[in-house]
Amino acid sequence: MNPMKLNTAIICLSPYSGGMEIDSIKLAKKLSIFSNITIIAKENYFIDNTKEEYLTNNIMLETIRFKYSFSPSIIFYVRKIMKRKNIQNVIFFGASELKSLYFSFLGLNINLIVRHGTTKTRPKKDLFHKLIYSKVNYHVSICKHLLKNVRYIIPFGIKTQEKLIYSSIQISSKLEQQNHDLILLHVGRIAKGKGQIDAIKACSILHKNNIDFKLYIVGGFNEDYKQEFNNIYNNLDYKENIILTGYTKKPELYYEKSTIFLFPSYGEGLSNAFLEALSYNLIPICYDNTSFSEFKELGFDFPMVENKNIQKLKITLLNTVNNINNYKQDNRELLKMHFSLEKEITDYLKILQ
Repeated sequence: MNPMKLNTAIICLSPYSGGMEIDSIKLAKKLSIFSNITIIAKENYFIDNTKEEYLTNNIMLETIRFKYSFSPSIIFYVRKIMKRKNIQNVIFFGASELKSLYFSFLGLNINLIVRHGTTKTRPKKDLFHKLIYSKVNYHVSICKHLLKNVRYIIPFGIKTQEKLIYSSIQISSKLEQQNHDLILLHVGRIAKGKGQIDAIKACSILHKNNIDFKLYIVGGFNEDYKQEFNNIYNNLDYKENIILTGYTKKPELYYEKSTIFLFPSYGEGLSNAFLEALSYNLIPICYDNTSFSEFKELGFDFPMVENKNIQKLKITLLNTVNNINNYKQDNRELLKMHFSLEKEITDYLKILQ
């Protein structure tokens, strides 16, 4: 690994508190041994409000106040930070703010890396987007599904390269569950398409068969989805079996006591929660879409159901519960092989200047 200290900015201007924002902080921590890291974030939002958890001598924070993704504040203040801190590398988590960052970087010698963690739907190959993506040195995707998605959606500059870098995961040493309670788990923002409603509906087959269970739903609400979710949740016959925990800084407390990770999301980049479930040796159940089949290709063993087929999801859940004592597969050795910290850092250091 390159021992030279680099000056690197990790830019994530999102106001949310989901996987992308958490990943930007995690990557800052991982690279801080080898690079002087400046995180640039939106003022008074998640990354700013949790700074006491990650700031060190090698990780600094700069915040910007702005209203819109195309903003003079972003252009001016990011450019000022680049010059003041002699930033050589930028790893950008996001999409819409790149139109501001293009002007921030004009005339500067920046090694620009765009890190892709979510599936995009609308192609951006018009002349304007060709311009703002023209100075990107590397598009880094965290799974093969996103690599293909980026090729389809994003315009590449003359010298732009693509890279696949899997996010690393810390492997839990969790042993067999000591109690005999059936604990199911879903982790993620409560938002449309994230799978919470399908997971709840699938549990109706357990209720119908008089199987005692608890489903913990760990994550905070997207406010624009809260009423729709609650309209379904509040009318359940088995509402007492579904526990909404809200956002937590310690999801490991729920992974440790759970057996099945019920995660019928409609689409993920490469889900942190899914990786964490594998690392705690839970049995994940998911739909066959986006990156989940990639885990199968890598050799991971878990039940996967036809996309958005709730009836098959119910049957698969019941069969898994009824045969849970026969399920002996441990996926953690494969995690060590494909999602190691050393491999992730080495891959990033190869593209940092």
